[in-house]
Amino acid sequence: MEINLNRVDYIQVGVTSQKTMRLLPTFGKRATQKVAVADHDGVLTCFGMKKGEAVPVFRTLPGQKISRMDLGGAAGTPQEKIFVCSGSQVRGFTKKGKQFLTFEANLTESINAMHVSGADLFVCASYIYNHYCDCKDQDYFLSGDKINDIVCLSSENLARPVPVLACQDRVLRVLQGSELAYEVEVPGPPSVLERYNKDGGEDILFGTTDGKIGLIQIGEESAATKWEIENDKRKGGILCLDAYDITGDGVSDVLVGRDDGTVAVYGFDSANEPTLRFEHALSESVTSIQGGCVGKESYDEILTATYTGWVTGLTTEPQKAEVGAGDEVRMSKEVQSKVEALRAELEQLQVKVQLGRDQYQQTSLSKTAVSVVPAFNINDKFTLCQDDASYSLTLEVQTAIDNLLLQSDVPIDLLDVDNNSAVVSFSECDSEPNGNFLLATYRCQANTTRLELKVRSIEGQYGTLQAYVTHRLQPKTCQVRQYHIKPLSLHQRTHSIDQDRPMNRLSLVGQFSFAEIHSWVVFCLPEVPEKTPAGESVTFYFLNTFLGTQLHATYSKGEGHFKTDNISTISILSDVLSKEATKRKINLNISYDINDDSVSHTLKMIHPKLEYQLVLARKVQLIDALKELQLHEGNADFLISEYRSILDESASLLEEYKRQPAHLERLYGMITDLFIDKFKFKGQNVKAKVSSLLEILDSYDLNSLLDFFNEA
Repeated sequence: MEINLNRVDYIQVGVTSQKTMRLLPTFGKRATQKVAVADHDGVLTCFGMKKGEAVPVFRTLPGQKISRMDLGGAAGTPQEKIFVCSGSQVRGFTKKGKQFLTFEANLTESINAMHVSGADLFVCASYIYNHYCDCKDQDYFLSGDKINDIVCLSSENLARPVPVLACQDRVLRVLQGSELAYEVEVPGPPSVLERYNKDGGEDILFGTTDGKIGLIQIGEESAATKWEIENDKRKGGILCLDAYDITGDGVSDVLVGRDDGTVAVYGFDSANEPTLRFEHALSESVTSIQGGCVGKESYDEILTATYTGWVTGLTTEPQKAEVGAGDEVRMSKEVQSKVEALRAELEQLQVKVQLGRDQYQQTSLSKTAVSVVPAFNINDKFTLCQDDASYSLTLEVQTAIDNLLLQSDVPIDLLDVDNNSAVVSFSECDSEPNGNFLLATYRCQANTTRLELKVRSIEGQYGTLQAYVTHRLQPKTCQVRQYHIKPLSLHQRTHSIDQDRPMNRLSLVGQFSFAEIHSWVVFCLPEVPEKTPAGESVTFYFLNTFLGTQLHATYSKGEGHFKTDNISTISILSDVLSKEATKRKINLNISYDINDDSVSHTLKMIHPKLEYQLVLARKVQLIDALKELQLHEGNADFLISEYRSILDESASLLEEYKRQPAHLERLYGMITDLFIDKFKFKGQNVKAKVSSLLEILDSYDLNSLLDFFNEA
């Protein structure tokens, strides 16, 4: 059953953080609800709808940025008290706007996640979890990786409240007091958690930064995954979730808000499997989502808050009356009065803007005047996408973007993104004296506030990608964002690896501390927490998203051991770790255990990718000639079926080839590096034989390639 929802914009506040908008409960089942929303200006706004207009209930004074909001109240009563956190402080407000609580958590870092349940307050900073009861310390936990969100479950089947932490290392940590009860592995870094049943229950919804969604049943000693939704269409990461019966079938639907502006509703079919029922695209990331009744009584809707502060509803209320002429006149008068009110407001704003400009011009003529640089917020994200082994760079600004300049001191490829309407131009750059490998400018269309790019790096080449963002405000200013391209940039954390593969080993021994070797691993690999882990040693598993090879890293004070089925990974690690140790004047004793079988194993893993790309390149080369033949003969009936299928699929083939520039060259480069690295560890320099290797690759055959590696 599909649903039809119509968009209604209510109000705009300042820039908002994740989960900073809530609907206050009402006593009537279908009565309209009040909306509470908080922003980066430190303002908490509560409003309701009356005769189609947003009417403020209360609005607090500006202050420190509000990073989270939750609703609470005494157990068994309506959860209508509003709690917000700013820095390390939590404040509580009644539904009328009266402040009744100011609590200082005394954390060294700002609170980034919060949950309120009765007299219990659960707060999290980057790595720290604290539980307070009646504002008194109860429990404390130090997480092994960054905490992104928290919820607390309670039900008849649970003897105690169960806090659940969403952590960056792809696990949910379930706590018992100040101790870790157990961990639940999830398919990506979890960014948001939400209870499926607000009245209690063990089911918890999770969303990941790479766009996956799932439902897990949490027990006191173990958990069970009920279902998961893959991100097959490569939509944005999940920022917010809610459970609400918007379809009216008696079962709570899953409401989803993504960082690419997608709002989705998943219902459940007869087999209780989640099914997409509705999807709508907003122009900016959705930071909060709630289901309820806001605009008009008896009409359910999905309420969203976006990054730039727009509070928008997707309502079941029809926007056009399908009734008699009398009703049409009434509707037109309502619309007319709204238009007149908007025109009057616009005229007032134009007058204010003109007065401001005149005042600025007069002030700028003064000898003592100082030009004020307009500050603007940038919401940026640089994440590795497992599906295509590329990095997604998302930049979102509260005002329109004029242009973006990308500069990189390492070789990277820019990939096509479907929803990117900006015009890109490349500048010639000299890599030798200046270290510039890429200079690209994106010129944005009017009112573009969000830009998404994709880049692919080369493992072993590391440095910095810089983004210079210029907005359309006057006077124009620019902000710079830096993103580190790491030596093993295409690796991502995983929960386990295949121990039966042929492995190469690298061992380090030296006078270095646990913190020093951890900082070297952080420098080399993505998704490693910057904070040194607790304990005396640590183990991490990684997967190469491009090739599928794996890496096992175990290290402690004075020693480190790395195992991988890709000899090039060992070579890169050895070079980088040696350089980092030399910088700190630390002597390393490095030993290797090279397994020759791993080379043929890696070549066999590359084989299907290389074969596919060679076939794709051959097909693309034939398209122009086949089209010319078709044009000359008038049809393609005389061609064999293989050539006809190439013509039929020509558009998709060209699009795929264009979307993956230099893919074939990248695979050639990996095979060449593998060849050089194999013999480097034997003390042989085989660079003179690279030309022979490239000849074999041009007429590729796996057995010939394996023979060349063995005979060389």
